[in-house]
Amino acid sequence: MKPLIGMFAGQLGMEVIYSFVIIFCSLMIYFGTKELYELSSHKGIKYFREAFLFFAIAYFFRSIIRFLLLFFNVPVVFEFSPRLFGEFSMLFFMYFSSMAIFYLLYSVMWKKWDGNSKKIYLFHFLAILIAFVSVVFKSSIVYFGLNVILFAFVTLVVCVAYKESKKRKKGPNLYVVYMLLFVFWILNIIDILIPKFLEMFILIIYLASLGIFLLILYKVIKKTG
Repeated sequence: MKPLIGMFAGQLGMEVIYSFVIIFCSLMIYFGTKELYELSSHKGIKYFREAFLFFAIAYFFRSIIRFLLLFFNVPVVFEFSPRLFGEFSMLFFMYFSSMAIFYLLYSVMWKKWDGNSKKIYLFHFLAILIAFVSVVFKSSIVYFGLNVILFAFVTLVVCVAYKESKKRKKGPNLYVVYMLLFVFWILNIIDILIPKFLEMFILIIYLASLGIFLLILYKVIKKTG
């Protein structure tokens, strides 16, 4: 019994630290770019800020889900009882995580897409659809498939934007960092949906994810002074 309690405490402690650092970094990025946006009114900064606000909220709900998985020893997230708020937590996690990715994508493509404000409403609709479809079907495969499609779309758009920025010979950008962020976000989603699948590599995934967020935070602090 004591080894199990110790293992639970260790895993929970790691989750708390991981979630706290990610949420802290996301909020620091959000509030750290406030003055820069107010001075410049740059639309790209606006969407960039909102993306990390959504990341912070998504990781808050992710920490709730991970706690429930550990505490109740549930093998997959969709086996939660509604009374345990598992499905509601997943619903919010799916919505906010999808919107975080959409806003980050919008921050890259705003010059091309800003003339059509309907895209923002489309993104909200798609995020809500992804959340409800996943909860209704209660299938890890369905949600993972939707996120693979989303990831493929994001990868295509970011790659095109990256090539165009190279043609314009612009300075250093965060495109590569964004792609790494998307990759580790997908791995985090797999960790939520199928906790045992990446159990052997979870520490590496967490450290890599923390490294990406800390790198973005460093670039923001360097930019804003």
